[in-house]
Amino acid sequence: MDSADSKAADQLRALIARTELEILELEVDSFSRADALRLGLIVVRRATEANLPVAINIRRGLQTLFHVALEGSTADNDVWIARKSRAAERFGVPSLLLGLRGELSGQPIEDEPWFDVTLYAAHGGSVPITVKGTGQIATVTVSGLPQLEDHELAIDSLREFIAKQ
Repeated sequence: MDSADSKAADQLRALIARTELEILELEVDSFSRADALRLGLIVVRRATEANLPVAINIRRGLQTLFHVALEGSTADNDVWIARKSRAAERFGVPSLLLGLRGELSGQPIEDEPWFDVTLYAAHGGSVPITVKGTGQIATVTVSGLPQLEDHELAIDSLREFIAKQ
């Protein structure tokens, strides 16, 4: 491995470690339908202030609790939301982390024969919402930006929501 590859692997490891830490830090005390609305509106405010062309979704299982498609987003963003949300729900980690772990190992999860890319996406933007003492109960998902930016918008909004909770 040359120096550039080693540096890239180190950066990838650091991003994975940061994302794993976020999972532990971002637990909520409770999460109701009213909380879904509050969180959704935080994401919308952040996205509109930055003029971001995103779709935003919060769901619990099969039920959509919040959804908005901001100016510039497309129907394709809704398809990405569904795939990223399913991945975060099934594997219990942010969809970004699922992709990063495969990238680091050199064995992308998308290459696994059992991983259906029509149903799941290991791309950043969907973050599990975890209630302390209960576990994962919902996801918040953003689609429309590069995957790391989708992830960061969801994470930063969840941080703000928790700070106000």
